[in-house]
Amino acid sequence: MNSFELFNKSYRMQIDELTRNVSLIDGESVDRAIKLILESRGKLVCSGMGKSGLIAQKLAATFSSTGTPAFFLHPGESLHGDLGVIQKDDIILVLAKSGESEEVILMLQAIRKMGNPIIAILGKADSAAGRLSDVIIAASVSREADPLNLAPTASSTVSLVVGDALASALCELRGFKQENFALLHPAGQLGKRLLLKVEDLLITDRGQPIVREDATISELLEVESKPNLGGVMVVDQQGKLIGLVTDGDIRRGLTRFKDFLEHRTVEIMTKNPTRITAGASAFAALELMENRPSPVSVLPVVDAENKPVGLLRLHDLLRSGL
Repeated sequence: MNSFELFNKSYRMQIDELTRNVSLIDGESVDRAIKLILESRGKLVCSGMGKSGLIAQKLAATFSSTGTPAFFLHPGESLHGDLGVIQKDDIILVLAKSGESEEVILMLQAIRKMGNPIIAILGKADSAAGRLSDVIIAASVSREADPLNLAPTASSTVSLVVGDALASALCELRGFKQENFALLHPAGQLGKRLLLKVEDLLITDRGQPIVREDATISELLEVESKPNLGGVMVVDQQGKLIGLVTDGDIRRGLTRFKDFLEHRTVEIMTKNPTRITAGASAFAALELMENRPSPVSVLPVVDAENKPVGLLRLHDLLRSGL
């Protein structure tokens, strides 16, 4: 076999083991596990040794980020004082292939005495860990996906998928929304798209580039050069937005009028420009600026009365990581 054929062989074996295992999973056990976790006022304590422990760490992060507070407890460390992190309302989720690891067994024996419910994702239900558990969800494989049938490959994949499926079901049952996810991922792209507001990106320390509708071009240029945000907003006598002058408008005015400085701002401004409110999402502003026949680089930001509060630049939106 060539290298891709060997890769594909292992890949397909793991898919086959996943398909095989789903027929072994008891729906009643899944329902009981989910009910225990949903009704708990505590946290979900995920644990496992070796590769199962690494999967348990990943699952703890997944549960936590999707509405089920969780943390990882190492079985070995638990036997030397870390069992103290478990509180009376916590639920234990243990992952194991054989279910016979000494550290896992000793930990579960201690937890049984503490009275916390134990959910196990197990390769062997008829094991010491299985006998110490309240609920068992099958994570069994007929063989591993490595050539020696020794390294946790298919077994760790099955355990991971079972745990992720639990987290996904709990997420939906809790009514966990994109907005909730964003609050827990403020530095991620989704978090920024849902949480970042236009007002968060406005530059206010340079003053606002605003002129009245009767302003001359000379007055316009003086205002435009101070904050240097790439445009000037034009307002009527009531202070409401009626136009926008960009650097492009100024260039076009120079070619249009020989006596450019003698003209009025209203003669070169874009009337009734696209605008957005300060409380709108920054992602909405980005779409508004880009999804149009002629993209714009600056966007007036107004309040509820259509009075300018700032000028948003495309540069600042892109720099934010949206």
